[in-house]
Amino acid sequence: MQNSTSDFGKHQGISELALSLVRIFLAALSFVYFAKALSGSYLKSTITQIEKRFDIPSSLVGLIDGSFEIGNLLIIILVSYFGAKLHRPKIIGAGCLIMSFGTFLIAMPQFFMGHYRYEIFSSSSNSTVSISPCLQDQNQLPVSVLERAQTQIHAGCEKEAGISMWIYVLLGNLLRGIGETPIQPLGIAYIDDHATEESAAFYIGCVQTVAIIGPIFGFLLGSLCATLYVDIGFVDMDSISITHKDSQWVGAWWLGYLIAGVVSILAAIPFWFLPKHLPRPDTRKDSSTSSEQSKFINEDNREHRITYQEQVKFLEMARDFLPSLKSLFGNPVYFLYLCSSITQFNSLIGMVTYKAKYIEQQFGQSSSKTNFVIGLINIPAVALGIFSGGLIMKKFRLNVLGAAKLSLGSSFFGYLLLLLLFAIGCKNVDVAGLTVSYKGHKQVERTLFSECNSGCICSKNEWDPICGENGITYISACLAGCKTSNGSGKDMIFYNCSCVGITELSSRQSSAVMGPCQKGNECPKMFLYFLVVSVITSFTLSIGGTPGYILLLRCINPHLKSFALGIYTLAIRVLAGIPAPVYFGVSIDTTCLKWGSKRCGGQGACRLYDSNAFRYIYLGLTVVLGTMSTFLSVAVLIILKKRYTPHNETIPAIGERESTSVKSRKSDFVNSDHVIQTTYWPEKETRL
Repeated sequence: MQNSTSDFGKHQGISELALSLVRIFLAALSFVYFAKALSGSYLKSTITQIEKRFDIPSSLVGLIDGSFEIGNLLIIILVSYFGAKLHRPKIIGAGCLIMSFGTFLIAMPQFFMGHYRYEIFSSSSNSTVSISPCLQDQNQLPVSVLERAQTQIHAGCEKEAGISMWIYVLLGNLLRGIGETPIQPLGIAYIDDHATEESAAFYIGCVQTVAIIGPIFGFLLGSLCATLYVDIGFVDMDSISITHKDSQWVGAWWLGYLIAGVVSILAAIPFWFLPKHLPRPDTRKDSSTSSEQSKFINEDNREHRITYQEQVKFLEMARDFLPSLKSLFGNPVYFLYLCSSITQFNSLIGMVTYKAKYIEQQFGQSSSKTNFVIGLINIPAVALGIFSGGLIMKKFRLNVLGAAKLSLGSSFFGYLLLLLLFAIGCKNVDVAGLTVSYKGHKQVERTLFSECNSGCICSKNEWDPICGENGITYISACLAGCKTSNGSGKDMIFYNCSCVGITELSSRQSSAVMGPCQKGNECPKMFLYFLVVSVITSFTLSIGGTPGYILLLRCINPHLKSFALGIYTLAIRVLAGIPAPVYFGVSIDTTCLKWGSKRCGGQGACRLYDSNAFRYIYLGLTVVLGTMSTFLSVAVLIILKKRYTPHNETIPAIGERESTSVKSRKSDFVNSDHVIQTTYWPEKETRL
């Protein structure tokens, strides 16, 4: 009797200890999800900043963004297949450290590059009447000023010599991808193996909830850093003559990466103190869905209770790799759902990567405001959509077929709403020589030189826009034919501008101020419409995330969980995450009206886009890919109906399947309403 009481107390102590360790792992994993979401979303928020800082086109920025997926590609199969057999907490901890190092590496170019130099008309700061912007003779400029300018250009070229600094950003993002790889497949599987079935769904839901908070903080951090000047702490801020609303402004993009890197280091610490295994709950010791570790390879030895260490042999795992892969791709639902997800993620990744850029260019918003809006409005809508999808499945007790219908419906209505955005946009800014003629007419052949500035010696590569009193933007004060200027920096005013004075909207004074003209009066209203439709669309598309992921998990064998998730993630990375930002960027580059020029020659970043062309290409690619994904989802639903409708009442339960042969256990479909209800796993990554 005493022995029984002692055994019970010992067992109770082990259970409490295991529960505590599971909860510690849950807290640590949630923080890691927050850390990786923070750095990933912050990268999205700095896309336009990086483009201007390194003077590179959108296609190259897309390659930098896709390097994260390349890092995942390098080791995803090894981690998802062999990682399940090793010390999973320590592997996750090592991944966090690699992720942190990569994040720090992204910020490093700031400390090796020269100070950011924006194009701006230079004048004597204390002079009321300065040098004429319209140089009719180069001798008009003092020799000392010419020499100083040439010296600065030469110094700038020396700084730019050698390897391009953007490569460090690419390599850092690639390391981030490598470090992030083990977090999802190993972390979620660890919880699913060591928690009770009732608790596993709740725990995983907690992880996903915290993961949603990461992008909110990431974009808000991006908004804050965008208001700080890129060289803050390195230059005298009183000498900066532009504001964060100026098109040439570059924020302190590097600062957020240092913060994100520190967060990743802190996230790694707990995993080095967690055990390799935990005592398994009594309710799951005989469950077919509880542990992939004991079923992944030697399933026939299950009844002998052979320990994990005795089962796992590296050679045996390697032998089982190809049969497992064949089993997955021989499953028509898994294969079609994989194709549908690849197409949909091409659409969503391309849309999200350039969403901030689209808002800035289409609606004339600053980087700071754009990131703030995305973080505070768009991301919570996605979180609410994911939560609503799980709630609908639980409330209506949807099976696999119901999950497929809900996923298809959300995609269909989401992309239908996206069509409304084609009608919501702002007209091009009136830019003399690019979108309108120098006389203000809309029909224009692109030419930067006209009779009004023919007497000026101007550079066509310069981008230092000014706004004439006629509401037309001029690429530079020189091309506007301005003869005199007053004031300095951002308060400078130009007078006697011959090109400004030739339009009917101008007065005799023909003056202009620094910076481009604002978009039309209807643009703020259009921006509000865009936000409303965008939020509703994000919410609608996100509803299908949870049921879609449940469909993925329930159409495969439980013992192939990590492997199937790894293959799924690999396919998304390779066929969507890598190419989508690149070809979206290349397409967007075709809408550029005015390219910048690097100090030492060569094409730089785009200064001005055709708003209408940008809208049609950006939204057009998104909708076309989404439509293709919807058709593939219809095919998945049709196959599911053929498989399940005639046999809904005769499908064997999970327990009954365990008594069948190994061959029957490796069949394509496993259906259990009980599993669907208790394993709430909304891990479809937030991409909106």
